Amino acid sequence: MTEKSLLIDTHAHIYGLEYTADLDQVLSRATNAGIESIIAVGADIESSRAACNLAASHDAIFCAVGIHPHDAARVNDKCYEIIREMAVGNPRVVAIGEIGLDFFRDHSPREIQEMVFRRFIRLARQLSLPVIVHDRDAHEQVVKILREEKASEVGGVLHCFSGDLHMALECVDMGFFISIPGTITFPNNESLRQVVRGIKAEYLLLETDCPYLSPVPHRGKRNEPAHVRIVAEKVAELKGLSVDDICRITTLNARRLFNMNPGDQNTEIAYKIRNSLYLNITNRCSNRCSFCAKFSDFTVKGHYLKLKHEPSPAEVLAAIGNPTGYDEIVFCGYGEPMLRLDLIKEVATELKKKRCRIRINTDGQANLVYGRNVLPELAGLVDCISVSLNAPDAETYVRLCRTPFGREGFEGVCAFLREAKRYIPKVVASAVTVPDLDIAAVKNLALSLGVEFRERTYAEVG
Repeated sequence: MTEKSLLIDTHAHIYGLEYTADLDQVLSRATNAGIESIIAVGADIESSRAACNLAASHDAIFCAVGIHPHDAARVNDKCYEIIREMAVGNPRVVAIGEIGLDFFRDHSPREIQEMVFRRFIRLARQLSLPVIVHDRDAHEQVVKILREEKASEVGGVLHCFSGDLHMALECVDMGFFISIPGTITFPNNESLRQVVRGIKAEYLLLETDCPYLSPVPHRGKRNEPAHVRIVAEKVAELKGLSVDDICRITTLNARRLFNMNPGDQNTEIAYKIRNSLYLNITNRCSNRCSFCAKFSDFTVKGHYLKLKHEPSPAEVLAAIGNPTGYDEIVFCGYGEPMLRLDLIKEVATELKKKRCRIRINTDGQANLVYGRNVLPELAGLVDCISVSLNAPDAETYVRLCRTPFGREGFEGVCAFLREAKRYIPKVVASAVTVPDLDIAAVKNLALSLGVEFRERTYAEVG
């Protein structure tokens, strides 16, 4: 069997009667499906205890403790103390939840639901644990309470998300994750698919909410953790990424949020996104762009790119291994690759012997850096070069890209694009959709330079 990329089911109720007869088989199927971990989420005191017991007896299971809004009317001071006692000192408890509001069923009065929700958020903040939030038909009030109670201090996840894209973006702005269940596969759930398309994968989690909400083709049957892979496949399709990409990204998201043994990430020199292999050869840059994501995080699509040292050509080739089978090999990483021109030429020469397609992503300032036209040196080695134009004029370029070359930097990029057409078959100018940037003007400039244009989503890397 081909080894599967690992996944985490971040919301499961596998402690109930639905699994009494075959829990071992359910967990075995989850393992075979590549499910690394499962978070068993409590819905009341009894089920929270059951979740804790399950986590204590299975290394792959963690748990969350809390009381569902359906039972808010029965919550008293003793209940909060019991939940606290379950969580304190128990490394298997990774969150307080599920808690929140349910204005669809209204099993408990709304004002009591809101009071209980607030108190559980305060408890989570006291314990420094994230929250798992249930929200049904209470979108505005959930967001309001999360803000007022400063839930962003501990973060959390909107489980089984049912809001629209605007709400999702509000929650992401507060530092919350959006969790996607099997309903993403339902034919009539275009609203959730719009959310997935509009939210960076770095803010998504995956869940089953089992035994409920089985994805197609299991709809109407008991759900189980193994089916979270079906959710991953659908999310990958919607995001234009591979299933491996989604597994890697969402698993890292869950490990970080719930502090589930995230460990130290190993720096990657060669890393795969979709079916392209990217080469991370330097973290140095000739610009210091205001919108560059590496100033906050060196992780790209689940890959850690902060180099301990700049790799040699031999190290890069060793990291690549067998280069065949990829759509392209891209000199990109988290820095300006053209600062290592000699390495690019040496590695690309070896890759061309195996008929690999080569692309370089660059800021287009190499000729200024080296004081000569370096493009002839790339002829026959590079199939495509993508140049970050990012502005329609010198003033905007200097402001956004913070180039050390001043206005000459912008003119240098434009000249580089014009010259690149003579030596490289495909030349693309790109621009990041920074707020208030006139993208249409950047595109018009690129076309006037005789090159293709590509728009890159702001704050989306890879």
